[in-house]
Amino acid sequence: MSDDIILSVESVSKQYRLGQIGTGTLSHDLKRWWYRIRGLEDPFLKVGEANDRSRKGESDYVWALRDVSFDVHQGEVLGIIGKNGAGKSTLLKILSKVTAPTTGRIRSKGRIASLLEVGTGFHPELTGRENIFLNGAILGMSKKEIASKLEDIIAFSGCERYIDTPVKRYSSGMTVRLAFAVAAFLEPEILIVDEVLAVGDAEFQKKALGKMQDISKGQGRTVLFVSHDMNAIESLCHSVVVMEHGSVIKKASPQEAIAHYLSSSKNTDLSKARRTTEGDLWLDAIQLNGSDALYQTVRSGDALEMVFTLNRRLSLDEVKAVGFYVVFRNERNVILFTISNRYDDMQIVSAEKYTSFRCLLPDLNLTGGVYKGTTWMSLRNGFCDEVEEAFHIEVLATNYFGTGQMPVARKHGALLMKQNWTAE
Repeated sequence: MSDDIILSVESVSKQYRLGQIGTGTLSHDLKRWWYRIRGLEDPFLKVGEANDRSRKGESDYVWALRDVSFDVHQGEVLGIIGKNGAGKSTLLKILSKVTAPTTGRIRSKGRIASLLEVGTGFHPELTGRENIFLNGAILGMSKKEIASKLEDIIAFSGCERYIDTPVKRYSSGMTVRLAFAVAAFLEPEILIVDEVLAVGDAEFQKKALGKMQDISKGQGRTVLFVSHDMNAIESLCHSVVVMEHGSVIKKASPQEAIAHYLSSSKNTDLSKARRTTEGDLWLDAIQLNGSDALYQTVRSGDALEMVFTLNRRLSLDEVKAVGFYVVFRNERNVILFTISNRYDDMQIVSAEKYTSFRCLLPDLNLTGGVYKGTTWMSLRNGFCDEVEEAFHIEVLATNYFGTGQMPVARKHGALLMKQNWTAE
């Protein structure tokens, strides 16, 4: 490992046995032992499937990670992106030594501090102050070193009033703020941050991102950052790793890696979309401008008609009790606007039973770019169904204002606003 490389991941794989705790059955353990004393490779490392949750597998073994290799240079901020289930969190747990790899090895220089889940490394019965000293001791710092950073940690976290209260009384947001402050100010050589920052409010997220930039640029420390916020990834990271089904498929500049990830993330099959369903009512199909295709191209200013078919027929009373929402985001996962039958005096067609909701946006005032819609449904104020990134809309820029100007999202923002200028 060269002098400027602070972290090296070499052919790391992680295998799990589905539905089991430990290595598996006694017969499997005996077979492993028999192969090992004969100097042969573990026979169960040859079986297993990629971690593709969109299809049903046949093996009891699954590779959460498979032959992952990359190097991280000192002072580098490395972003790690990928769909849910791509292996990002498993990789961070191995880097943080929470779990061990099945094969491969990790080589690193210096102390590693990680922020993987809300409350990671905190003892719930201890106060915030006591947990600061506990975490510092785990990192190998003396009591005097920790005390010198104590006031900065408390001030950054914004938890001064509750610092002598047991952390089990903290909200998730307070816990994250304190945990991040501890991890950042105790000056580890490598800081690992998972999506957990999303729990904090917008102001704290901005402050945390600024602190990570200071850690990297000002102090020359290394940061590994997992996020679904592409804006944060692009602004913070020097390079980005794209993961898919437990493997690294690309390491490149933030712009190139994000473009690759977004182009491979567009949903074309509703059954493969990530969804959460509770109850007996859920979204069954979507039509966009009369087509079943979940990736549609339209022009700025054109109409967009969406038909959402439900899994069962509803009575008039049930239809009136349904809240149906569609949240539109841009490619960087920023919410742009939301539409809902609750925002409109919904017309009820004369019928005994209803099978779908239809929504017409008569003037799609979006700039050129790709947008995605997540659906969310409730019945009588109880949650029913959510489909993340249920469909994608590619909007082609047009002469929307009749002036020859054709704004695009990446330069001018997402929305086209009707306006009337005068000079006086």
